[in-house]
Amino acid sequence: MRINRIKLVNFRNYSNVSVSFNKKMNIFIGDNAQGKTNILESIVILALTKSHRVGNNPNIIKFDKNKCKISGVVKNNKIVTKLSIEVDTLGKKVMVNSTNIKKLADYISYLNVIVFTPDDLEIVKSSPNVRRNLLNIQLSQISEEYIKIYNEYNKLLKTRNEYLKVLFENNIADKAYLDIITDKLIEKAIFIYQKRKEYIDLVNVYINKYYKSITGTDGIIVRYVPNIILEDYDYESIRKKLKHTFKKNYLKELNYGMTIFGPHRDDFYFEYKGNDLKFYGSQGQQKLAILSFKLAEISIFKEFTRTSPVLLLDDIFSELDVKKRNKLLKIINEDDIQSIITTTDLRNINKKYIEDAYLFKVSNGIIERK
Repeated sequence: MRINRIKLVNFRNYSNVSVSFNKKMNIFIGDNAQGKTNILESIVILALTKSHRVGNNPNIIKFDKNKCKISGVVKNNKIVTKLSIEVDTLGKKVMVNSTNIKKLADYISYLNVIVFTPDDLEIVKSSPNVRRNLLNIQLSQISEEYIKIYNEYNKLLKTRNEYLKVLFENNIADKAYLDIITDKLIEKAIFIYQKRKEYIDLVNVYINKYYKSITGTDGIIVRYVPNIILEDYDYESIRKKLKHTFKKNYLKELNYGMTIFGPHRDDFYFEYKGNDLKFYGSQGQQKLAILSFKLAEISIFKEFTRTSPVLLLDDIFSELDVKKRNKLLKIINEDDIQSIITTTDLRNINKKYIEDAYLFKVSNGIIERK
């Protein structure tokens, strides 16, 4: 998968700019606050319909303008697709080949991306919700069925929470209806548990290889932590466990007025040589674990979709020492993947890794090919 070109109109600090990309490596160079990260953000929005930035800042429309547009041309194998997203004060319009798309599940598979930013340290340090969101984004890009089931689960979860409050406030309410909702919720939950476990298992096939390639040491692994204790992940084992858990904790959930068990409370963590990196790892180890996680996802995309995602690396060189920078570039060069990288400079970078790259200079919303 490749993004051939992108056009931005009134997006962030860009009035009207068009960029054509190399099919392999692309590097945007410039001082801070010139618009390099905005380029990556526009690609993420074109892929996922929303920003990856912390807080998902909705203020992407250029100052003094009332709407913006991101459009791009994507090539997947031999199929060329035109994507566009228009955003105004009322919302957004998403289009594929000039056809309006209503459902997110029908859109996001057209452009798959993996993005690494300095803010990704929050994946280790922040709440489980951040890590679940990462899992959901990546699984949704490789499986239309996952995003469909996940959305259905959330609708049932909302209905169940609302009815728990009804039951708490009204003694004559019918508990049998709650049981029906619960059974439907369990069906969706089983699928989500299984897909997440499968995904984490695949991450662990690749993550240590990338971590060792960059750092020279190994011992990294990702631990999946479901909200309930699951010894087996076959359908019947999960179903029985959830049925028992909901029955046992009915009064507790009734008092809370919410569903407190299920995949919406899942988590995972990074373990290095037997220790949770959140508590026992340096900031450098944490960043490299996340970077290795993102690189492992490339192999998973290839396995599931038979194509490569676009790799977006924001200010990556400031996160790594010189030796690790060049090791990362070597990995990217050896892989058949399109990468788009931002940096303030290319000092101490081995020229052989970037000799075929497109280099762009970014200054105050103006992009020039070097």
